[in-house]
Amino acid sequence: MARVTVEDCIDKVDNRFELVLLASHRARQISQGGQITIDRDNDKNPVVALREIADETLSPGDLKEDLIHSLQKHVEVDEPEIEPVELADQPTALASAGEEDREEENVTFDRMSEEELLAGIEGLVPPEKSDDF
Repeated sequence: MARVTVEDCIDKVDNRFELVLLASHRARQISQGGQITIDRDNDKNPVVALREIADETLSPGDLKEDLIHSLQKHVEVDEPEIEPVELADQPTALASAGEEDREEENVTFDRMSEEELLAGIEGLVPPEKSDDF
């Protein structure tokens, strides 16, 4: 294939705009040191990218996914939420080490109801500014 035309690639990628996006992305990859999958034949990177698409040595779907991934600034990762575990319910490391005879210390935390919290927040209103300097 001496020349690559849009007609050679359009049956692989239906949309001409998408073809330009994919070929330019692939040409940038090649210029950054990406491995080419065909003989260069003294062609420049955009021509090599179009020839790779026309010869189907690269999947247009893979190129599209790689292009989308390269343009994303924030990638959301779905991580499972960790359920809170009460520390009082867990056996202590000392008890598992065989020191069950040792007396456990009861640690209590201050608990506040929602109403008490709201009443405390309402009391934190900043003082009003007066006109007297």
